Amino acid sequence: MEGKNYNLELIRTISFILVIVIHVSNYFCRAYGKISPGEYGFSLALDTVARVSVPSFFMLSGALLLGKDETMQKSWKRLLRFLPSLIFWSIVYYLFNTYYMGTKFDVKEIFWEPAEAHLWYLYAMIPIYLVLPFFQILVRGMNVKMEKVLLILGTGTVLVNYVLSVFGGALYYDVPLFGDRVYAYYFFLGYYLMKYKDSIVVSNRKLLTIFIVSNVINIGLTMGITVIIGDHMERTLEYGCPLVAVSSATFFLLMLRLGNGKLQLKEHTRRILDAWCTCSFGIYLIHIMFLDNYKKHLGAEDVSAWFALPGLTISILLTSYISVVLIRKLPWGKKIT
Repeated sequence: MEGKNYNLELIRTISFILVIVIHVSNYFCRAYGKISPGEYGFSLALDTVARVSVPSFFMLSGALLLGKDETMQKSWKRLLRFLPSLIFWSIVYYLFNTYYMGTKFDVKEIFWEPAEAHLWYLYAMIPIYLVLPFFQILVRGMNVKMEKVLLILGTGTVLVNYVLSVFGGALYYDVPLFGDRVYAYYFFLGYYLMKYKDSIVVSNRKLLTIFIVSNVINIGLTMGITVIIGDHMERTLEYGCPLVAVSSATFFLLMLRLGNGKLQLKEHTRRILDAWCTCSFGIYLIHIMFLDNYKKHLGAEDVSAWFALPGLTISILLTSYISVVLIRKLPWGKKIT
């Protein structure tokens, strides 16, 4: 496709694969005490590094949409195209969990609790899409200094919100634009990194070093706290955690700079990447069904994580891809994937 940015497409491809890695590895991490220390460490390392994926999805959206000059009608049409997927998969997972997994879910709570946990991403994107036209106008009216100050303000907000939440507190009033969650911040961060990727005075070598160090510290911190409390520590892996934010930002910027910002791929590679990216949203939506089916029949301790984790990731990825390809052949398939 002419004009397609394959730096962004590569980020998308890696990210939706890593989302599956998160969900699979987290299953084994939560079995701390039932699996061996080596299996736990292996699962934790993959889980931690893979955490860059979800922030990257928000940053991708910001990089692609925030700098655009669009009408409100076009922006809200994007939201309306987004809703059928949420409605359809909420119904699918309600039925799947109720009648197959045996998990109870109160339909009355659907407005504030997803029918399946991973659908939270769709819930998070709805308010962002609602205010997107106004956010776009806002950034078009800012100069370099104002954008930098807004980024500093957002970073400070994320840091304060996370520290307060660790101690069970919260700001009395949420900071406008960024609120009490980290997702709008990542949305703006993606736009900022995309726009200033060449003028940010940090070398790729330093970015890679920061990425590695932040992940190593987080793995060590998480493992240390887990051993002390005797249960898997998840707070350090939250997307609002500063270590996760640093890791995600450096990963995103490194990927943007590949090929001097204009990644050139062979025709065959582009076709493969295009095929996977076309199905990426659908893969995200459907993959939990296959993972939950595994959980229904096998515990994390039943098969060694050394084999089950990569095997599950690959098999779920391929099964999800094939399923989405088939769904998209149906008359309404593209609207829900």
